[in-house]
Amino acid sequence: MEVFEQILQYTLSGLSTGAIYALIGLGFAIIYNSTSIINFAQGEFVMLGGMLTLFFHVTLQISLPFAVILAILVSTAVGALFERLAISPLKDAEPIILVIITIGGSILIRGIAMLLWGKDTYALPMFSGSEPIVLWGATIMPQNLWIFGITLIIIMANRLFFYHSIIGKAMRACAFNPVASSLVGIDVKYMVFFSFAVSSAMGAVGGIIIAPLTMTSYDVGIMLGLKGFCAAIIGGMSTGIGTVAGGLIVGILESLGAGLISSGYKDAIAFIILLLILFIRPQGLFVKGESERV
Repeated sequence: MEVFEQILQYTLSGLSTGAIYALIGLGFAIIYNSTSIINFAQGEFVMLGGMLTLFFHVTLQISLPFAVILAILVSTAVGALFERLAISPLKDAEPIILVIITIGGSILIRGIAMLLWGKDTYALPMFSGSEPIVLWGATIMPQNLWIFGITLIIIMANRLFFYHSIIGKAMRACAFNPVASSLVGIDVKYMVFFSFAVSSAMGAVGGIIIAPLTMTSYDVGIMLGLKGFCAAIIGGMSTGIGTVAGGLIVGILESLGAGLISSGYKDAIAFIILLLILFIRPQGLFVKGESERV
């Protein structure tokens, strides 16, 4: 029975972190499907979400709900500004050049964050208390329920937006055929701009809801971003359930590996999974042929 409780505990922890990886992975997929580039600055918006919430709530003494809203808005604005200043002027550049620019953007954002907030690690207060909930012998923090609930809401909203709204359908059209989309009156540049704004907001939400559990600092976005990228690769860079499943797989295997083998392998597990997927099935586990576009 003890073994079952341990495995359940590791699985619940893995589902929680996997949900965050899924959110980050969806941000990668949205931008990839709009621009055909990998935005390696995505992890920095996760960091910004947590650090800005801490700044507004602790330093400026703004109530937590308003601090969260302000942090999401500022992170979204930073993402939109990044697209306008760094990506939009180079519309005819090779994808590899744009990827290098996103890496440079990541380093810049991380450096500014270090100058503003230092190298210390901070923790946000739990959203609804810190009394653990016992479930079949395993314990789960109330914050984990917030992570599951908010992630589920975002995934559902993401689906509704891209398949049932005019802007979402326009973004899908631009991803599928930007030339034809421009011929029928869709502003392709605006759709790319909007994709960066949406992915930045999603990353910020992920950083906010996980900060009370894992704490946050200027450099947390590096590892979270790479693991979100793993989730997106496993899902075939789709904006659907594939990337969500990829995030959960990475989170669960990482947690089980850390608990049953050694915590020293925690970060390596995600990259071992990534390498195996790239070798065995580079198009992703959950797609047939070409990955689903936005």
